[in-house]
Amino acid sequence: MHHFFLTHTPITPGQPIDLTSLAHQLRSVLRLSPGESILLLDNAGFAYPTEISRLDKNVAQGNVLSREAAGGEPPVALSLYLCALKADKFEWVLQKGVEMGVSRFVPVISSRTIVRPAEKITRKYERWQAIIQEAAEQCGRGRLPVLDDPLDWNAAVAEPSGLRLLPWEAADATSLTLGVALTRTDSPAACSLIIGPEGGIDPAEAAQAISAGWLAVTLGPRILRAETAALTAAGLILHRLGDLG
Repeated sequence: MHHFFLTHTPITPGQPIDLTSLAHQLRSVLRLSPGESILLLDNAGFAYPTEISRLDKNVAQGNVLSREAAGGEPPVALSLYLCALKADKFEWVLQKGVEMGVSRFVPVISSRTIVRPAEKITRKYERWQAIIQEAAEQCGRGRLPVLDDPLDWNAAVAEPSGLRLLPWEAADATSLTLGVALTRTDSPAACSLIIGPEGGIDPAEAAQAISAGWLAVTLGPRILRAETAALTAAGLILHRLGDLG
């Protein structure tokens, strides 16, 4: 069943609902017909099986059949602090991160970040929000991941508390691997992960983060690209903390 977030439209079981905002996608893209069912999501934790009752070129209507708890959310809220990458790479991490279960994305501007300033990043937010919503609908998420405003490195490393993980290619030989670090902690309700830019994290900024309570870890003997590191680390965290089977 196809999923759609309707965050600005009241959804009431047993009542008709205007689906005109979805008309093109339902009719021309998905080739659905009246009588078929879709699943509407309110981004507040509920899903609504809905039967399409009318579907024309510019008008669509449906009947909301029931309300149920929405699924698809991981047991841990993972915030990904990602130093801004080139557009195609950042968008790829957004899409795949949503599919994997990331709950929050925070673009970060570090000393080695190529894409800057913050105003240049925020101009892409409308597109990025659309990527997040499309990915969330496609993979069956129950809530839309949050896309926060950009932060500079100082604000990013000072912001969260709790379990904070810093994969760093220059971590010394005494540092734990990410997998081992996760086996040595109680399962938290929330976790923060910070990933450096192309070119890696500046040593002074890494030291600043470690002093602020971030745990430096390694992702193994090979140096990964920023986008690879982000998804590898996110997958390991979600798996070890009770998601992804």
